[in-house]
Amino acid sequence: MSVKLVRRLDGSIDPGDHPYLQGPWAPLHEEVDAEELPVIEGAVPRDIDGVYLRNTQNPLHQSLSRYHPFDGDGMLHMALIRDGKVSYRNRFIDTAGLRAEMEAGGRLWAGLMEDPRLSKRPGWGAHGGLKDASSTDVVVHAGQALTTYFQCGEGYRLDPETLDQSGPPDWSPEDGISAHTKVDEHTGELLFFNYSKKPPYMHYGVVDRYDRLVHYVPVPLPGPRLPHDMAFTENYAILNDFPLFWDPETLARGKHVVRFYPDMKSRFAVIPRRGGPEDIIWFEAAPTFVLHFLNAYEEGDEIVLDGYFQEDPMPTNYEGAKPGYERMMSYLDQHKMGTKLHRWRFNLKTGETREERLDDRILEFGMINQKYAGRPYRYAYSAVQVPGWFIFNGYVKHDLHTGESWQIVLPEGQFASEAPFAPRIGATEEDDGYLASFVINEGTGKSELILIDCKRFEDGPVCRVQLPHQLASGTHSCWANGADFRDGLLARPRG
Repeated sequence: MSVKLVRRLDGSIDPGDHPYLQGPWAPLHEEVDAEELPVIEGAVPRDIDGVYLRNTQNPLHQSLSRYHPFDGDGMLHMALIRDGKVSYRNRFIDTAGLRAEMEAGGRLWAGLMEDPRLSKRPGWGAHGGLKDASSTDVVVHAGQALTTYFQCGEGYRLDPETLDQSGPPDWSPEDGISAHTKVDEHTGELLFFNYSKKPPYMHYGVVDRYDRLVHYVPVPLPGPRLPHDMAFTENYAILNDFPLFWDPETLARGKHVVRFYPDMKSRFAVIPRRGGPEDIIWFEAAPTFVLHFLNAYEEGDEIVLDGYFQEDPMPTNYEGAKPGYERMMSYLDQHKMGTKLHRWRFNLKTGETREERLDDRILEFGMINQKYAGRPYRYAYSAVQVPGWFIFNGYVKHDLHTGESWQIVLPEGQFASEAPFAPRIGATEEDDGYLASFVINEGTGKSELILIDCKRFEDGPVCRVQLPHQLASGTHSCWANGADFRDGLLARPRG
């Protein structure tokens, strides 16, 4: 392995007893380029070509009082797989907030568990006082990786292979871009939403394959809400209004206290992809909160939407947690929230909603073959969370046509990442490809890249590739085929 140290940043982290600043969550402060990564086991397949990108909350400086793992600075990790070889790079995302704190030599903004009045400068996004860390999600669109922040921010562009950075897109609206933008690989369009504390409280937008904002409309809501994800079909976008949001009375006093209102219905907004507020059809459903959707598609008069239904969006405090961390630990535990794979059907003719449970296991962070995003599909891949912790140790593959499923569990002391699907070159079947994942191996103190053949799912990884250091555990990821972002529909248009 050939490793070049690009930069080591001077941080000020004191992990103390914080459960999310050590072990698999220990922050990484070096940036490297690594070529010819050694294969620990198996062989790197020669029938895939592309990049696996994973975003990470990776704090550089000590919090002002109490750290929440979603406060960390964005760091993007990239594995380029081509011709049976793997190279790797990682970079801090060069946000305006990170640059300001590097210049100041310490933290300037309060985090999710801190009093916003501690912030030394105004913040960004829906919350209004937080730093835009661009640390939540990543997609590839118009030849560039786009990283985004869950409470809305500017979004930041990076080259998907070199990780060279070009800053926010020039189309970023005033209220920012939320995490979970969606790329339609059939049209090259990027669909997004944002939200804020001022009317109309939500907007929906479309950026075309030429990286131009071509559609941006309000989605009026009754008040400030906390949407996290969206979905789309061939002709529609699906947005939401869930009964989990900031308490209006405490919000009026400047405090952001989240409440769940079980007597209120969940609401889903179905809007034509180039439609306006007058075109929205609202559907009601059982009260819940959905962190992530899996896919959606049209079937006759219905829209079918799959996602992860929370049975208890406001769980009780975590028993046995270290003092001060009880609420944080609870809200990071999918087992406490009861996240289960769920299906909604919205009838565009009658306005009726039907719901059904697809699996009773605790699952989340689902991925599909992105060539089937917004279209009828058959296979889904969900992550399995370690009880009590915001980290994964396995995956479940679902055949949604037959109801069959297959599960992989990693060895003790190994923790996985969200795993996108990488289609095999020339594949003609939906599940002909691999799951790609970064794995933190506490036994070696380093991390690995693994690839799982989805045709032989329960056989486990076909290869394990050594990375030069241990990554901090992160959130979202994506796969982009080399042919797509270099010369295909997802490439930056020339001329």
